[in-house]
Amino acid sequence: MLAVRPEQPDDASAIRQVLEKAFPTHDEARLVDVLRERNKMVLSLVALIDDTIVGHILFTRMTMAPEQPSFEALGLAPLAVLPEYQRKGTGSRLVRDGLVQCRQLGADAVFVLGGPGYYARFGFAAAAPYGILNEYNEPEAFMVIELKKGVLARVNGTAKYLPEFSELDV
Repeated sequence: MLAVRPEQPDDASAIRQVLEKAFPTHDEARLVDVLRERNKMVLSLVALIDDTIVGHILFTRMTMAPEQPSFEALGLAPLAVLPEYQRKGTGSRLVRDGLVQCRQLGADAVFVLGGPGYYARFGFAAAAPYGILNEYNEPEAFMVIELKKGVLARVNGTAKYLPEFSELDV
């Protein structure tokens, strides 16, 4: 049975294995290690089957340029599931549970740079129509979900991931 819980200190090596197997390079694994070392993770969840970690999702702070101090945004990245557990609902469960917890943490919105066909099922929509751009110039794949109704009506500019994302070319 699938369970989701917050990352615990001794989960790091299992999370690294999931990331290394889910992505073609080790960039995402290095990114998560660096974010963990620098205490930049807002929410890190793992999916378990029979006490084995099979998936991981991470949320970190995002900023806006120009600065919008009363806007609390998080970025979803990365989402990873072991290949043998993909297309079985593991990633969907991580996203859904993660969004619930982001709302409980008081976030206004969550951004993701990913497949529109996948993330739209959770309520994500293109950010560009809200007047929000991204630093990677990917308007179709850059999406947002409001966690507080109407909050995006007062926000515009460029959403930026933490510097670690560009430092590691992720």
